[in-house]
Amino acid sequence: MSFTSVRIVTDDLDGLVAFYERVTGQQAERPAPVFAQFSGPGADLAIASTATVAMLDGAVTPAANRSVIIEFEVADVDGEFARLQLGSDDVVLEPTTMPWGNRSALVRDPDGNVVNLFSRPATD
Repeated sequence: MSFTSVRIVTDDLDGLVAFYERVTGQQAERPAPVFAQFSGPGADLAIASTATVAMLDGAVTPAANRSVIIEFEVADVDGEFARLQLGSDDVVLEPTTMPWGNRSALVRDPDGNVVNLFSRPATD
């Protein structure tokens, strides 16, 4: 078995794609009007319109996540946080050194999903 992706289902595909293009610094692949993805080392981040899950009879609800954090490892948490220029309502945690040594900033995407920008502690 191979872990492939995490998919976010949304009513605002273009808004979410634009947000993650800003976060990742890359343009989304758009193989269909109702779907986009960001590929990189590890797994892909997929973003899909609610039209892609219509046959699931309400099993997936956009903008309702309260248990998953989408994480991106970055070289400079403070720099990335500043670059995004988010409003105060979009910030969950300003850049902070966590008790285990990671530096993290947690923000919300346009659907309210929590996104962690983090860097690992330097090793000697």
